[in-house]
Amino acid sequence: MSAEPKELSELQARLGVPVDDQILEQALTHRSYAYEHGGLPTNERLEFLGDAVLGLVVTDSLYRRHPDLSEGQLAKLRAAVVNMRALADVGRSLNLGAFLKLGRGEESTGGRDKASILADTIEALIGAVYVDRGIDVATDLVHRLVDDLIDMSATLGAGLDWKTSLQEFTSRHSLGVPEYHVSEEGPDHEKTFTAQVILRDEVYGTGQGRSKKEAEANAAELAWSALNEKLGDAMIDEVAAEHEGASNGDGAGTGADGVDGTEVRTDRADGTGVGADGADHSADASTRRA
Repeated sequence: MSAEPKELSELQARLGVPVDDQILEQALTHRSYAYEHGGLPTNERLEFLGDAVLGLVVTDSLYRRHPDLSEGQLAKLRAAVVNMRALADVGRSLNLGAFLKLGRGEESTGGRDKASILADTIEALIGAVYVDRGIDVATDLVHRLVDDLIDMSATLGAGLDWKTSLQEFTSRHSLGVPEYHVSEEGPDHEKTFTAQVILRDEVYGTGQGRSKKEAEANAAELAWSALNEKLGDAMIDEVAAEHEGASNGDGAGTGADGVDGTEVRTDRADGTGVGADGADHSADASTRRA
């Protein structure tokens, strides 16, 4: 069944933008629901468009805010904003899961709080606003949704690289070399990668992303936070000071693959991906920052 007008009005109020009901419903329609209802239009084309609009607006904002940063530094800040975990948190702040149109398979596996679905739907909503209202209104929406993330990215430091930071931290404190266990799910055009950081046979961080690089970076950030909490506030200050020094230096930074640790690839043996019912079936292994 279609979403009730009251529900659509509530979502429009949260977005702060009046949007045509028909295109708004499409933006909320996951492929699993479309499959079960005779092939309705899904939100995937709108997601594709919204991803481009989001990337442009965020890139433009960072470019104007940080005139002295290099392309590589700007790319790192953008990655802190435009990633699955961050966008999923934006979706949760809107209670977006309550408005999703999901198939039975996704409903039964917690799809309303699944990071990949929430992030994709945020992009689809941006795409819908762009189609219905144009680039200026879509730009305003993007700023309302992610300006807080853009502000926060600036505090991370232009030299930020979580994999390198974790590697240096564990080496300094004789904790061993981090291992990255990576798995992937979903069809080739829509894979979800899950990474675990393991030290001394213990998992310290699990992150998801649309690429192996993003998943490993998210997992490394969570592991860095967990180890700092475990080992004490004094170590937090030490590593934070190093990040500050990196951001005040020449800004070259270290690429995301500069120090990789040991990577172990573990593709799922059961082959779970998109099922015959069109559902995503990928587990949401992202861990929200404390």
